Amino acid sequence: MDFIIVTGLSGAGKSGVINTLEDIGFFCVDNMPPTLIPAFMSLVLSAGEADTDAENPAVGHDRIAVVTDTRAGTSFGTLFQSLRELKEMGVRYKILFITADDDVLVNRYKLTRRKHPLSGRHSGLIYEAIAEEREILSHARESADYVIDTSLLSNAECREKVLSLFLHNPSGKISVFCMSFGFKFGMPSDADLVFDVRCLPNPFYIPKLKKRTGLEAPVRDYVMQWDDAQKFADKLYDMIDFLLPLYEKEGKSQLVIAIGCTGGKHRSVVFAELLKKHLSARGRVPGVNHRDMLRN
Repeated sequence: MDFIIVTGLSGAGKSGVINTLEDIGFFCVDNMPPTLIPAFMSLVLSAGEADTDAENPAVGHDRIAVVTDTRAGTSFGTLFQSLRELKEMGVRYKILFITADDDVLVNRYKLTRRKHPLSGRHSGLIYEAIAEEREILSHARESADYVIDTSLLSNAECREKVLSLFLHNPSGKISVFCMSFGFKFGMPSDADLVFDVRCLPNPFYIPKLKKRTGLEAPVRDYVMQWDDAQKFADKLYDMIDFLLPLYEKEGKSQLVIAIGCTGGKHRSVVFAELLKKHLSARGRVPGVNHRDMLRN
């Protein structure tokens, strides 16, 4: 059974994630208090052994996801006790954590005019509510098997990332994402490995290439014409090929490999695409996201 526990910051996009999981066959339950998760799974398992689904609609599903977060109030503090109970029951689970930057969350609340679940404690001050929620969720964030930062993702891009994690990826293999980004726009918070290609010649200073992107052949050819770029690529491939089996042996479920240049439009895009191609040729199914490629 695939059992996913979805948690994360309010306003980060958990509802959209659950909708996508439902679309690919997960039985989903939203806003479940942590204290009820072991009892829920006990019912699923016992009813499944009895081969009846009369009392529990989750029976018959081998893919289940539940959402639990700070809407549960003080009972959210029992999450890790509940997780220990799941382990004692022999239930294997994965934690999917959804996050976003503070400013993004504030803007989303302004647009939707919805109330943050912790805003009552802070006289309606949203930044203070978000700060407290981050503190409450910090242990869950550290323990997560998968992390999705939706700050700069469209709904379609977020959906594609969920699909890459739970639909496209072969069973038992680590999920790999290749990300390009621009250092001028900040480091990606969900990156596991970061490589800096600002040491290579920049197409930005070539007038005919300035407004193109690393997805286009002229930019790719310019970046890769240099011996240093070829050597960088070879060493990058060797490093990733060496690390991936080690991460899989450790039990890591997700690896985000971020490659950065100054603006995230040229060099980093080229190398993210090359790494994706390299991994695909070795039987992996990597996702790719060019975070800052379309920024001015």
